[in-house]
Amino acid sequence: MTLAEKRLALLDELTPIEDPHERFQYIIDRAKNTPPLDPQYKIPPLLIEGCTSSLWMYPSQNPATHTCQFRADADSLITKGIATLVCEYYSDATPVEILATSTDFLRDVGITQHLSPNRRNGLANLVSKIHAYATLCAHNPKETAKNLP
Repeated sequence: MTLAEKRLALLDELTPIEDPHERFQYIIDRAKNTPPLDPQYKIPPLLIEGCTSSLWMYPSQNPATHTCQFRADADSLITKGIATLVCEYYSDATPVEILATSTDFLRDVGITQHLSPNRRNGLANLVSKIHAYATLCAHNPKETAKNLP
């Protein structure tokens, strides 16, 4: 599924939930059902700065398909839920597709408007790290595995 198709699917999934509190409860429920990140990946180099809670993101690349995968975990369910949505959105896309896609999809489904400034900052930093990893993969795919813990 392309990022454009994923964007439409997210809109279809979240737009019917009109109440912001219900939308966040849906995201929290998704977070509860998402497996935690292995503790070996909860390390300072994978910590996303600027968020109220601790948020880690582990990127990887499938060498056969050259697509990126992203997993996240946080010590707050709302942060984990939003980060998981972002990671699921970008996972299985090529670096070129990631870098060519607008990052405003969460605004379009009414998520970012209801976040605290610290959570918006953490979300922006998460997307920035995803883009940095995609840039690394696009320019130097053989080196990506060497740059991860």
